[in-house]
Amino acid sequence: MKYLILLLTLWLAGCAQQQETRPFTLRNLAKSDIDMVTDAHIAEVNRLCRELTLKLYRRNPRELRKAPAGTSLGQRLYQLFEFPRQTRFAELNNRYGVHAVPLAFDPAFEGDRVFALMVGITGMLHTAYNGQDEFYLLDEIDQQKLYNSARNLERIAWKLNHSFDNSGEPFIYSNGVGDAGVQNLSFARDFGKLISLQDMMARIIADTQNRTINRVVQGAASTVLLPI
Repeated sequence: MKYLILLLTLWLAGCAQQQETRPFTLRNLAKSDIDMVTDAHIAEVNRLCRELTLKLYRRNPRELRKAPAGTSLGQRLYQLFEFPRQTRFAELNNRYGVHAVPLAFDPAFEGDRVFALMVGITGMLHTAYNGQDEFYLLDEIDQQKLYNSARNLERIAWKLNHSFDNSGEPFIYSNGVGDAGVQNLSFARDFGKLISLQDMMARIIADTQNRTINRVVQGAASTVLLPI
């Protein structure tokens, strides 16, 4: 329960900092404290993923040009984040979640690598929350899926920095050194925040429901993503 209190404190501080308020609705009567914390986690995960998507497209404008003709950045954001979530994209051979991630680093893939990566990440995280955007009293969540998604994010972050095409260029540019010699670690920070959120949520669920997390000992360099 101490983790719940800590998370609520951090969440409220973040909300105050962004000067945003969330009005009370009748639906909140059907939510437990854990449900409301889970909802807050989902909202923050979505915000960070949206921010990550924008950063990746700014860093890799060539990838959007590989999208189907006429596709805009706004359309990509709609496909990734608007409800109901799309889970099938012909340009990705209908891959979704952990199955879409390998396309981003496949030398034979000629499509939009940023989109493949973010369909993989957002789909994986959405699946970890049972494909739900809100939780209520009778809903359950699997702490193992949350834990596995955190370990997968570590692997994906590693691959972003260590996967190169035949010419030695990164498949997707992320962290790097700018023209002024300043190192850009904003992508690493975003991944770190996402990993922390998933680990924290896994621990909250495990602690409050007296469940066990099966911890995986596997290096971040592993190419195998854990099932969600």
